[in-house]
Amino acid sequence: MKLALLVCNSYTMERVMRILEENGIDYFTSWDGAKGKGRGTEPHLGSRSYASTNSVTMIAFEDEAPLEALVRGVQAANREIQRAADRIRVFQLPLDRIV
Repeated sequence: MKLALLVCNSYTMERVMRILEENGIDYFTSWDGAKGKGRGTEPHLGSRSYASTNSVTMIAFEDEAPLEALVRGVQAANREIQRAADRIRVFQLPLDRIV
């Protein structure tokens, strides 16, 4: 089992939801207004000159196939996004248990 965290600028969430829908992934938890700074990107702090924030989408996968489809969908979307700082990030972690 795996856990994926998708992190993107909040204005990219529509695209993330489209990727999930296109790949038949209708299970997720998301939260908006996440603040932070990625390596080599500008901060997303929700105030002053860094007014944007991030959105995080968490998805638990019991099978590898939907996760691999998601990764391919994100890679395809990222090829269309001009600025590297605006790309969708996928963080994949092992998942020991879902209760």
